[in-house]
Amino acid sequence: MPEGMELPEHHRHEDHPLVAPVSITMSILAVLIAGATLLSHRAHTEELLLQSQATDQWAYYQAKNGRYHGMQNTADVIATMVPQDKEKAEAILKKYEKDIARYDSDKEDISEKAQELEKERDLVRHRANRYDGGVALLEIGLVICSITMLTKRKGFWLAGMLLGAGGIILAGTGLFLR
Repeated sequence: MPEGMELPEHHRHEDHPLVAPVSITMSILAVLIAGATLLSHRAHTEELLLQSQATDQWAYYQAKNGRYHGMQNTADVIATMVPQDKEKAEAILKKYEKDIARYDSDKEDISEKAQELEKERDLVRHRANRYDGGVALLEIGLVICSITMLTKRKGFWLAGMLLGAGGIILAGTGLFLR
């Protein structure tokens, strides 16, 4: 457009009283979307890390359980055999029984830790879901606010702000989940 040429009256947005407040609202919503999205991504990353740690614990549990059963089988074989050296067989059996008790105790600790990690993962998942829901409402609010710029109807701006406020509240509840 050549310099000095002005748009016709009906195309000049700066003259409409809603342009500035709606633009500011949209800018605020965009910043809030960015913040909630960041929280959501970090929560999902933490959820994946916790899932990986819980899976590792369950694999460790399975390894201990396998060793536990192997030693238990060996102890059963020693206990039922007629040994040539009874004292040596008793010493070996006691060693296996001690190891069996240790593996059994270890399994319980490992299982508890895996279950704690899964509970923490579930909490983080709920937190991430709140952030995701907040982001969705904020984005919808932003789009509804932008419709105000086209229609010049205040109702769209108010509806967009209401949806944005709902998004802020929903995402904010994620911060308080414990």
